[in-house]
Amino acid sequence: MESEPGVRVRAAREDDLDLLPVIQIASGAAFREIGMTAIADAAPLSGPALAAYQQAGRAWVAVTGEDTLVGFIVVDLVDGRAHIEQVSVHPDQAGRGVGGVLISHVGRWAAGQGMGMLTLTTFRAVPWNGPYYARLGFREMAPGEITAGLAAALADEAAHGIDPATRVCMCRAAG
Repeated sequence: MESEPGVRVRAAREDDLDLLPVIQIASGAAFREIGMTAIADAAPLSGPALAAYQQAGRAWVAVTGEDTLVGFIVVDLVDGRAHIEQVSVHPDQAGRGVGGVLISHVGRWAAGQGMGMLTLTTFRAVPWNGPYYARLGFREMAPGEITAGLAAALADEAAHGIDPATRVCMCRAAG
């Protein structure tokens, strides 16, 4: 378990799973404020999907000292890399470094698993997406660096109505 002032990261437990969609929906509401209502209204990760991440040991939560969940992160394995599928922080905790703590935890976990890189797909211009991840050390991947698995993830997003021109693959060293 790792901690920062006021928050610690631990593995997600089965009894946490019902709260994760609530956090994801609450954090997604900010998209409505910038006119991205379809993203704000998108369904959260399903219960079975979250259970699969938890059972595979690839789901972590950020909790307060009282063990109140304030954020979570889930990771896929894509082409030998740890791929951040979702990171969500409750808006009441936004701007306090919770997302960065979760991502740092995953970076150390990935390095410990022998993976050299973290990847994610995100919105290029949304301030709490691409620019935020750049501040955390991620960089935009050049087209030639995008693996087959990441290309498939982008294609899946496009099939669900997300404009590929607004998306970007990013990476940073694990650790």
